[in-house]
Amino acid sequence: MIAQAHGATLSGIEASLVVAEVDLQGGPSKFITVGLPDKAVQESQERVQAAIENSGLDFPRTRIVCNLAPADVRKEGPLLDLAIAVAVLAVLNQVPPSALQDTLIAGELGLDGQLRPIHGAVNVSLLARARGFRRLILPLENAYEAAISPDLEVYGTNTLLEVVELLNGSMEAQPIQLAESSRRDPSYGVDYSDIKGQRPALRALEIAAAGGHNVLMTGPPGSGKTMLARRLPTILPVLALEEAIEVTRVHSVSPTGVRADGLVWERPFRSPHHTTSYSALIGGGTTPRPGEVSLAHLGVLFLDEMPEFAGNVLEALRQPLEDGVVSVSRVHSSVDFPARTIVVGAMNPCPCGFKGYPEAKCIGSHLCDRYGGRISGPLLDRIDLHVTVPRLKPEELVAQPDGEPSAVIRERVEAARAMQTARYGGPITNARANPGQLRAAVKLGPEAESFMHQAATRLNISGRAYDRILKLARTIADLGSEADVGKAHLAEAVQYRPTSK
Repeated sequence: MIAQAHGATLSGIEASLVVAEVDLQGGPSKFITVGLPDKAVQESQERVQAAIENSGLDFPRTRIVCNLAPADVRKEGPLLDLAIAVAVLAVLNQVPPSALQDTLIAGELGLDGQLRPIHGAVNVSLLARARGFRRLILPLENAYEAAISPDLEVYGTNTLLEVVELLNGSMEAQPIQLAESSRRDPSYGVDYSDIKGQRPALRALEIAAAGGHNVLMTGPPGSGKTMLARRLPTILPVLALEEAIEVTRVHSVSPTGVRADGLVWERPFRSPHHTTSYSALIGGGTTPRPGEVSLAHLGVLFLDEMPEFAGNVLEALRQPLEDGVVSVSRVHSSVDFPARTIVVGAMNPCPCGFKGYPEAKCIGSHLCDRYGGRISGPLLDRIDLHVTVPRLKPEELVAQPDGEPSAVIRERVEAARAMQTARYGGPITNARANPGQLRAAVKLGPEAESFMHQAATRLNISGRAYDRILKLARTIADLGSEADVGKAHLAEAVQYRPTSK
């Protein structure tokens, strides 16, 4: 007799269906696992045997062959422990095989039969929904994260014995519903009302939030660049359910991604140190994992002291900034991670921090003259808003009133985003509009077209920069609830372009 249980394995953030087939054959006691298992999956046979026996269940004393199909897909990690154990129990009729036909099972087993949480629960849940399974059984710590659809019954269990009782129908259990995995109001702990002055920088960040544009802030130490950047998530629109699922998919497969409290409802804010490695920022590894740029998906990636990052690390951001995705290639496979994030860079004007500013005298070395050149022209070309952030004097800090609350700014941002959603037929920001969408969204009149011709000639801008100015002007018009892009919108957009590298 052969018994089957349905499990899953992860490749990047994608979950793939795996069928655990168990067959009992004559011969001495031996447990064989085939189907391209990695080391963690091979070791599962020891965990499975100990968990079954320590749960007071029968374990077959004969040759056991477990095939993980499809055989040409590599299986990684401990997600398959529970599916393998249930298949072994089903072959002995300790679990009815018929109960496994419409059930997907995932979980790591301890030697005592306890279930340990897994990474990627929401990804497994999406797989179960897509493949038409009626029921999903997971460790209890993962259940709220996986409860994303009313069409899928999600059961959280603590032990292997509870799983057996659930499948046998001897345990009363209610599935965790989507309503119970409730939305939480995001709590960031900071607000733009904390900011005094800096109106030009605040205006630029509001535009960035409204259109999904990238920003580079330049100013001396203590001017408030980090404070401004850390508060950017507070004016981004609240995540919709599908967006929260997208964010959770990435965070769930990260090393610290097990979420007992459900989906991620806060816009991510990631601030890696400037010594961060290539793979830590972009993603990769022997088993590919998302990097900081993907962990900031639908949120903010803040690069403080941007020129201090290694050149190859910064240049690797070109593809994510352009395409919103990171592709990690290996010999046998390629993994894509989403990376639609707002990149906010901050830098001093030079190593000592005071070139061109009266607060203190710049040391004026050759390092100061070459400091800005650490960020390449092609990368700067992909940043829409270049903002100068001056340091306020003490008397100005005292005299300035409190800033505008984030909630008020967010209302304007959400209104502008709503215009973009209606325009593009989906949650696409102006910064992500393709050339065809941009041409349809921005139709310049004679005066505006003449202005753009003069600006392009005078600034010697690239074709990419030309399109980005149009996208930026479209966002500025959206913030003013204006249907057409005019000269005033273009003039403000041009002011945010760098005049030199």
